[in-house]
Amino acid sequence: MTVASPAKPAVRRPLVKPDRTIWLVLFFVVTSILLLVSHETDIMKNLGPLGDVLRNKVVEALVVSLFLANVLFAYLWKAANWAKLLVGIGSLLFVLPLAGQADTSLLDLSIQIMIFAALALGLNIVVGLAGLLDLGYVAFFAVGAYTWSIFASPRFSEVLKYYGANAGSTGSGTLAIGLVLTAVAAGSMLYIRGLHTRTAPTRLSNLSFLLAGFGLFAGITLVGRSVLVLFSGSAEAVANGINPGFFWLFLALSVMTAALVGVLIGLPVLKLKGDYLAIITLGLGEVIRVLANNLGLYTAGSQGITPIGSASVPWFNSLAGALGFRPEQYYLLFLYVLVLIVIAVILLVNVRLDNSRIGRAWIAIRDDEIAAQAMGVPLMQTKLIAFATGASFAGVMGMIFAAKQTFISPESFNLLQSITVLSMVVLGGMGSFSGVILGAAVVTLLNLRILPGLGEASANVSWIPQEVNPANFNRFIFGSILVAMMLLRPEGLLPNARRTRELHHEDDQEDKSGEGNASGLKAGGDVYSAGLATIKEDDKTGGSR
Repeated sequence: MTVASPAKPAVRRPLVKPDRTIWLVLFFVVTSILLLVSHETDIMKNLGPLGDVLRNKVVEALVVSLFLANVLFAYLWKAANWAKLLVGIGSLLFVLPLAGQADTSLLDLSIQIMIFAALALGLNIVVGLAGLLDLGYVAFFAVGAYTWSIFASPRFSEVLKYYGANAGSTGSGTLAIGLVLTAVAAGSMLYIRGLHTRTAPTRLSNLSFLLAGFGLFAGITLVGRSVLVLFSGSAEAVANGINPGFFWLFLALSVMTAALVGVLIGLPVLKLKGDYLAIITLGLGEVIRVLANNLGLYTAGSQGITPIGSASVPWFNSLAGALGFRPEQYYLLFLYVLVLIVIAVILLVNVRLDNSRIGRAWIAIRDDEIAAQAMGVPLMQTKLIAFATGASFAGVMGMIFAAKQTFISPESFNLLQSITVLSMVVLGGMGSFSGVILGAAVVTLLNLRILPGLGEASANVSWIPQEVNPANFNRFIFGSILVAMMLLRPEGLLPNARRTRELHHEDDQEDKSGEGNASGLKAGGDVYSAGLATIKEDDKTGGSR
């Protein structure tokens, strides 16, 4: 069978981007000068009317947004490597801290953007790569925040005093029993788990695994209570929290604690899909918030925990002082540098995972769970890895968030926060690492600077009634932007190539008939290729034609 006179395929010429090195450097210089000038009070006073314009909240928000666009353009534009390094390093390590020295709120805003960027990167693994709709992601953020806050505040002293006054018969004997029970239960769970890999699970083995898990929980509870009772005599010594030097240890603990909670939440729910998974994760996220609200001994309930300490780094404080920063800015500058390092590590982990066997398994599950299982992908194990990895990123950022705010309460971790992080992932582009970072920056700037600035700037305008002031419609405006974005560009601001092909499958068809033995796609007819099933009984296979 042949096709008469197939149309000659159109040849696509490769798109060559123009070199924009000069424009990139020029844009960086101009926006840097604008940012530095607009945050220097003395200079603004001497500028007269121009200073009044730059002091306007909307203009200030636009200046900050334009400056942060430097990093985006350095990533997108074709330019010399030295120019990209100059813009990236200069923007993040020099200009932003220097502007933050004059305006501490700018340094705080930068940390907030990066915290949400890390949260979006973590949720992107769960939603964008593995395709698991999680509406309770903020629960892991809360776990990391409370892991540090309880110990780095006067709340720890209150907990020790309580257990000292209610010790009962708890002592070293209880500690020994708890350790033995923990070891036996953990060993039993590992043995049963190994047994399940060799033989099919039975009802008895599953029940034994559950009993071992209960024993592990009971053992850890006994050990924890015993340790608190034995150290209750040191309550006065930790009246202001533990030694700030433990900050680095708790960075690792927050990662492990959040990952463990992610596994515990994921185990009973990951057999569900789609809307059902979204609803149950939403419920579990609310459970964590309600627990934080009701466990008053540990979390102080709705009153919240304050003050929360941060790491003490004397040499860094000396360096910050030498650079002209004020003492009250030391901890913010330290957290800014720390968040930059953590973001770099998280990005590296994301890229390595995306290119690994696990990353390909996540994408296979997202695209077709049944086909992935048929190809040998272990669904439960792979999904749990996604949950635990995303939760660990949220845990470490929760700890940094608590150290920055010096105060947390259950209201800091409500459902709206989960939806906000999810909107960052969707707006930026699911599956795209650069996209979700851009989405986090856009949403954070909209919520913290642009929309509030618009409301404040229009509050004193006589012809705008107070009832329709933009300050009262922040959520409406933000929602309208999201709706428009999803209608006009559903793949996101910086989409993943695979996601773009999925959403624009019909527009992305190319005629490659001239590259092989297939007939013209646009000319009609049958297309045969090696391995294609025959149409008629006496037809040859595609490769033999």
